[in-house]
Amino acid sequence: MVSGKEFRSTIRQPLPGAPKSKECRIVPAFTIQALQKNTCILPPPKCNVLKPRPPKSTQFRVHYKRGELPIALDANRRLSWKVDIHKLDYHHYLPMFFDGLCETEAPYKLFAETAIYDMLTYGPHKVFPCIPQLIIPLKTALNTKSKAIMCTVLKVMQALVKCDDMVGEALVPYYRQLLPVLNLYKERNGETNK
Repeated sequence: MVSGKEFRSTIRQPLPGAPKSKECRIVPAFTIQALQKNTCILPPPKCNVLKPRPPKSTQFRVHYKRGELPIALDANRRLSWKVDIHKLDYHHYLPMFFDGLCETEAPYKLFAETAIYDMLTYGPHKVFPCIPQLIIPLKTALNTKSKAIMCTVLKVMQALVKCDDMVGEALVPYYRQLLPVLNLYKERNGETNK
């Protein structure tokens, strides 16, 4: 009589006349197929954290198309305000213009950037109360990881901090939302091949 152990060992052995195939099948990892013989396991997919994400459509574009923003393009291809800039509601318009920082198309990008710089220049004392509303648009723009958009956002953030004394201190509680994306790029030093 043959014991159970000997019987199982004979089952696992290939037939004497069977050809030995050394080709391996490529199978995904962490599946039942990975346990089979003559298989090669694919490595897990790489997480490309620096890959730019396409920006989503913004509320800035929607409001501009409806004509709800107090800006227009004059004959000299410069931004003109339909309303006196000192009378603007900064709580309403400034976050909307910051949302437009994600835009990459010509008129929208120009309008958003120029409007932000004008509002920071002519009403710096009105910016401080709006800081909490600006964090989400800034974070959204940084999360696109597009080089052009990120450079624009950093320049706007510099102007934002310089416009009033208290703005820099007001941004400190929001570093946890803004700095992780920038932390990915701290070792890059302008290298684009990595």
